[in-house]
Amino acid sequence: MNRRELIALMARLLAGAAVTTSGSAGAQQRPRIPRIGIIDDGAIWKPFRDALREAGYIEGRTIAFETRAADGNPNRLTAVAAELARLPVDLIATYGTPASRAAKAATSTIPIVMIGVGDPVAAGLVQSLARPGGNITGNTILAPELAPKRLQLIKEILPSAKRAALLWNPDNISSGANLEQLRYAATGQGLQFTAVEARTANDLDGAFAILARERPDVVLVTNDAVHQSRIQKIIGFLFQHGLPAMFQDRDSAVSGGLMSYGASIPDMFRQGAFFTHKILQGTPPADLPVQTPQRFQLVINMKTAKAIGVTISEAIQLQADELIE
Repeated sequence: MNRRELIALMARLLAGAAVTTSGSAGAQQRPRIPRIGIIDDGAIWKPFRDALREAGYIEGRTIAFETRAADGNPNRLTAVAAELARLPVDLIATYGTPASRAAKAATSTIPIVMIGVGDPVAAGLVQSLARPGGNITGNTILAPELAPKRLQLIKEILPSAKRAALLWNPDNISSGANLEQLRYAATGQGLQFTAVEARTANDLDGAFAILARERPDVVLVTNDAVHQSRIQKIIGFLFQHGLPAMFQDRDSAVSGGLMSYGASIPDMFRQGAFFTHKILQGTPPADLPVQTPQRFQLVINMKTAKAIGVTISEAIQLQADELIE
């Protein structure tokens, strides 16, 4: 056997050994699959999971989810974000500003996909929308910028309104920016303005007591994750007391709120799945610009309007993208 034949034989033997070793290892353990951490999982995350499934990710086979509940509690948010980072997961997905800030505080290396954040630059989550930098990207609902428009729309429906109130969470920086925009816009429209706080779900009953006592002519509700987790309770209270309210997402109007104006929240979650896919495929978050909504919807619930005695003019109806009869 000459030298060339010997080298060829050794190469074949090494290749066979590698296959045997690989086969044995494969028989002993399953291939590792990426793990996605989700803070405050719930029905609102369904479009995110559905979009990942459509992209070929099968839970338990090609992707796994680690979920932790914080219910919007600031201390709990910090704890669960740190817990996910310690596991560690391959990516953390968050909804809203407080959860996204908690994730950012927990890790500077694990990619974070933020969904539906009001003002990610003001919240210190990214350097800019075009160049997020760091380990965070995702999308924004542009909540503060749209606040004056929401007030204007509900004032058009109720031109005699004199008092407006905002249900907000002081722990949410984006909601704080929303508050300042609304306070300024209310002054310009000759409205008295009241901010009603609800930091946690347990604070809602106290906030309701204030609203019932003050009886504002219009109420605006933010998309804060704590409030969204109890949105049916909020809508039920407003309906029971006949308080006309403006929401930020279509689902709230469909569920009985008077009206909404804003981006589609399910679309935000589906877009979050796209970011997740790109990052799992190897794209750094810093190279993925933060996305802004391309379309806003005005939705009016005509059944609720009739039930609480609000007349929607034909001109306003023509402005709406959707009327819920």
